[in-house]
Amino acid sequence: MRHFDEVNGNKKFVNVIVAEEDFFTNFIDNEPGEWIQVSYNTRGGRHFSSVSNEEDGGTPLRGNYPSIGSTYNTELDVFIAPQPYSSWTLNETSYLWEAPTAYPNDGQQYSWDEDTTAWVLVE
Repeated sequence: MRHFDEVNGNKKFVNVIVAEEDFFTNFIDNEPGEWIQVSYNTRGGRHFSSVSNEEDGGTPLRGNYPSIGSTYNTELDVFIAPQPYSSWTLNETSYLWEAPTAYPNDGQQYSWDEDTTAWVLVE
């Protein structure tokens, strides 16, 4: 089965369908819109196993699996999620948004505080 994303004229995510290749070919012949093949297992420009959630050496497709609000960048041939906070920057290798400071790696849960541009411990 393959995943195909429909994007609108502004290259924004609209819809994903899952279909066999022959069904999809017949479908797009009769449906308006722009359809782009995507990979459910692609995140951050890497391909992950759907069973173990570990990198599996597969071929990543279009940077990231699209989500609501994602935009398809035709020049880079990648999907980019909406910027979560104005202080975050786009990693030009993974096409994921990154906070100005790394998430703490101490086993605790944090949330982002844009006012202080810092991670805050969730009590």
